[in-house]
Amino acid sequence: MKLLRVGPPGSERPALLDDGGTLRDLSGVVSDVDGALLSDDAALARVRDAAATGGLPALDSEGLRTGPPVARIGKIVCIGLNYHDHAAETGADIPAEPILFMKAPDTVVGPDDTVLVPRRSEKTDWEVELAVVIGRTARYLESDAEALAAVAGYAVAHDVSEREFQIERGGQWDKGKNCETFNPLGPWLVTADEVPDPQALGLRLWVNGEKRQDGTTADQIFPVAHVVRYLSQFMTLYPGDVINTGTPAGVALGMAEPKPYLRAGDVVELEVDGLGRQRQEFKDA
Repeated sequence: MKLLRVGPPGSERPALLDDGGTLRDLSGVVSDVDGALLSDDAALARVRDAAATGGLPALDSEGLRTGPPVARIGKIVCIGLNYHDHAAETGADIPAEPILFMKAPDTVVGPDDTVLVPRRSEKTDWEVELAVVIGRTARYLESDAEALAAVAGYAVAHDVSEREFQIERGGQWDKGKNCETFNPLGPWLVTADEVPDPQALGLRLWVNGEKRQDGTTADQIFPVAHVVRYLSQFMTLYPGDVINTGTPAGVALGMAEPKPYLRAGDVVELEVDGLGRQRQEFKDA
């Protein structure tokens, strides 16, 4: 299933994109798309049944905003330097274990919402990523099979980053990752049953129409199952938590000088196979 949330910020309602491309209203079946729904097999079965019987009313998508596909996200855990080609372009060693950092849930915006370039920013960068959404409480998982069983679905994430704040200002990466609007998510949460192999997905990103990233999750250093299992050794993952799994090569940071960092007026478009497409215009904060 392709689950999403539509409407003004803070007032989104649950929806479903059916196999024919029609947007359907889910608000008569469930209250929202969140961790409570994703962990409730009976509620998900009701959604599937309603979709199969054709009883869901159609929504007019003209002018209708698409919000983040998951509400009330508990935490966003991110994996740094998780693609061989991205590590190579930045001159970094291949990490022996996953590199972790966090993004606050309030960085999440819709897939086509405006992204703000922070004040005094000189190095705002792009990163297309596969996002994993958790559907079962996960702690001390012992196998890759257990890890994948804890995944509710997948989405497109844009891990926007300010490289000076991240790398040159001391302390943690978090200060370059948590600026407002720095995690567009969606358009859809595609349930795990429709993504048989998360290591076989293409990721692409364009800046002002020029392709900058063109990678595949097959190049991940630590695959999705490993990442979920690994994280569960250090923290409890709850339904509705999100994991950004890293970005392939092609970011501004890895390019020759002068690096083409983002400025107000730039337009970024990105997509992951089967998970939909995003488009953001950048403006000054």
